[in-house]
Formats: sequence, C-alpha cells, structure tokens
Amino acid sequence: VEPGGLQVANAAAAEIEGFVTAISAGGFTLGAQPVVVTASTRFENGVAGDLIVGAKLEAEGSISGGILTATKVSFRDNVRLEGDIASIVGNALTLAGLPGLTVDVTSLTELDGVTSVGALGVGKPDHQPKATDYITKMLLMIDKLIKAGHAYEAEGHVLFNVPSWPDYGKLSRRSRDDLVAGARVEVAPYKKDPADFVLWKPSTDEQPGWGSPWGRGRPGWHLECSAMNEAINGDHFDIHAGGEDLIFPHHENEIAQSVCAHNYEPYVNYWVHNGYLMVEGKKMSKSLGNFLLVHDLVKEHPPEALRLVLLSAHYRQPFDFTNEGVAAAKKTLDRYYGILRDNADVEDVNVDAPPAFLEALLDDLNTPKALGELAAAAKRLSAAGTNHKEQAKAELRAAGALLGLLQQDPESWFKAMPTGAGIEAKEIESLIEARNAARKSKDFKEADRIRDELEARGILIEDSAQGTKWRTA
Repeated sequence: VEPGGLQVANAAAAEIEGFVTAISAGGFTLGAQPVVVTASTRFENGVAGDLIVGAKLEAEGSISGGILTATKVSFRDNVRLEGDIASIVGNALTLAGLPGLTVDVTSLTELDGVTSVGALGVGKPDHQPKATDYITKMLLMIDKLIKAGHAYEAEGHVLFNVPSWPDYGKLSRRSRDDLVAGARVEVAPYKKDPADFVLWKPSTDEQPGWGSPWGRGRPGWHLECSAMNEAINGDHFDIHAGGEDLIFPHHENEIAQSVCAHNYEPYVNYWVHNGYLMVEGKKMSKSLGNFLLVHDLVKEHPPEALRLVLLSAHYRQPFDFTNEGVAAAKKTLDRYYGILRDNADVEDVNVDAPPAFLEALLDDLNTPKALGELAAAAKRLSAAGTNHKEQAKAELRAAGALLGLLQQDPESWFKAMPTGAGIEAKEIESLIEARNAARKSKDFKEADRIRDELEARGILIEDSAQGTKWRTA
C-alpha cells in the first residue's frame, strides 16, 4: 500500500472500475488475472499491527496506468482484530497513507462476529446474507402478497393486512384483543387495521432507498428475513433461532408474510428462542458500561471456559454472565483435563456418549443436565479400575465432543497463555529447572522463592513422583 493508491503491476486494462480482490497481502486478482502488488507497507502500530497480513481485501475504485486508485476498502477473511473496529481501520489506513478512504465497517463487523464465535468453537456459517443483496426477492414477495389479497398499497407504503391471516398470533400466543391493545396509541391513518405492519416504506433523498413499483423506498425489517430465508433455505425449513424478544412482533410477522407468500405452506418446524443475557445481575447495555464483546473476553479467559459457562444455563432461560462463573468453569475444566492428563497413557478408543448424556441433549438441548452427566463421566474415569479405563475415558471424550469441550491435549490446556501473559514457556521451564536444582541442593529458600515468583506471574507448579508439572492459574 503506497500513498496515493495501491500500486499494482500487469493491469490488463487502462481503466477498470469495480472490485479487485486480494488473495493475500501481496497480490490481487482482477477477474481471473493475477495482479502483483509492487510495494506494500506492513501495518505496525500496536493494535493495528497485522491488520491485513494474510487477509482477503476488496478495494473498489479504478485502475489507470497500472495504479489502482481505491475509493473503498473492505477487509474479509483471517483479519485479526483488536479494539474498536472503525478506529483500528482508520489508524491502519492513515499509516498506509490512505486516510481519506471510506471503509466497509459492515464487513469488518461481520468478520469480527464469525472469528469471535469461532474462538468459542462455533463453526462458520454456510451463508452470511446481507439484506441489500436481496431487494429484488423482497419486491417479488411483496407482489405475491398483494396479488393474494394479504397486502395493500397506501400513501407510498405497502402493508401486510393482519386480519387476512387468521393464524396470526399463534407463535406468541396473543389473542386479537391483545394485538389491538398492543398497537401504538396513534395508528397511522393509512392503515386498514391497527395491527397491520409495513412491508415497504418510502425513503427521503437522504435515506437509503431502491426503486420499486410503489416508488423509491426501503423494505420493512421483517421482510428481509423472509426473502433471505426463501432464497437460501427454501419456502419451508426445519429450525429458526433468535432471542425471545423477537417472538413478537418480528417472528410473528415473518411467519405471516412467508406462509401467505408460499401458498400457506408451513414456514418453520421448530422455533428456538434463547433467554435474555444479564451481566453481573444487570441487563447488558452500552449505557450501563457493561457491554461485553467476545473478542475482548477471549483475551481475558480461555475460550473453552467461556463456552462451558454459556452452556451451563438452558438456552431458553435468562443467563447471568459473571466473572465468578467463568472462574468456576475454568476450575471445572482444570479438573476434567487433569483427570485426562492422569490417564494420558490409556489408549483412545471410539465409543458413543453415555445414553443418559444423550437423553439430556435430546430433551430440548438440556445442557445443564448434560453437563451433570459429563461430570459423572469424569468421576467414573477418575475411579475406574485398569480394565475399565478405556471405556470411561472414551465416554468422557465422546460426551465432551458433542458439547465442544475436552478435545484439547491436556498439556496444551494447562499451558495455554492468556493474552499479555508476560512470560513464555521457555522461561517457565528454565525457572522450574533452577527450582529443581535448588531443591536437589537443599536450598529450599531459593526453591520457594522461584515457586512464589512463578505463582505471582500466573503459573502454578505441581510436584509429583513423575516430576514437576506446571499450568496457568
């Protein structure tokens, strides 16, 4: 990256507008034609370091005389983010000599979400749709609803007529009286019914908008989900998730418009709604200053401990996130991994998870009960005789695998360093060797001093007949 533009060589055309996609920090692809960056600047400035190293980058602009003049830059896969996304990108672009560029923060936020939950063992989604890519689908769905008599145009708006769908309210178990009582006091005069909701609304010149048969406007926020699901999952699919605060009106409206647009075919087989998240007994909100981000939490806590603490409550119930809860989860995993480490010489075999554990998960994903069965499996391994250790160890691993737990090598778990630990494994091993030498020479004062130093730096050591082991606190 050079001041004044991204310097590229071998540009096939004098001027090409559109997207140029980087396949690495040092090269771009223009269609199928590889284009090599002649010079690049590594971003090195604290948290902005490594921002685009190994990244996939999209730059929008034009190429003239072999130089890409970028007007918009978007960062994609494998970007390591720290801190506030927008400020990091701004810092990085300033360092690169491109402070005037605008940045697609949406793609960065999307990436941050995927990489953050990925650290917790959540797989990358097969699709990450953006509503603005499905405007045509939304317009077609609105047209279907109008033709079927379930929607109408009024003063530049298109609204879904709730009384036209008698099953409206079943998901949230709300009666017609409840729906009317829950309507806003001042109902828009163009509505046929107070409960009717917007499918399309007009946009001012300053607002985002798209052309439509009903004038320039934008979709209602319920419609986008129906259109994207239709395109990706089809008219009818199995599981739809979301927070319990979305049951009404969002999911209720989504069902109505989807079912009525698809010849009354059922929309979803199972609705999975999670309970509210609290932090230290209070609702999580930016105004209270207790808003937590996963990419911050994984710097302070082992990701697997965060995963365990999140699984400790049933997904339908409210969940209170506390530092004490995370600490307790880490101690639990220390105990389980300690049992696995003690049985490291026991051969690994493939077995199914214990039946009681599976029954718990099959009971509406009852993770608290399943974790109880996981604890029982750990206890069985700890107490197992020689002839039963293989089965007990395999059952513990198999149960853990279904929860995304206990799949690390025990030594890797115990020696994982938190961000900014200030000590490396090589130094720890050197101090342990010095401590062992002090013990051998009966200099117990020095041995205790080294132990205390390691503990003060977050390292605990354990002496046994097999030697000295260490782990992070």
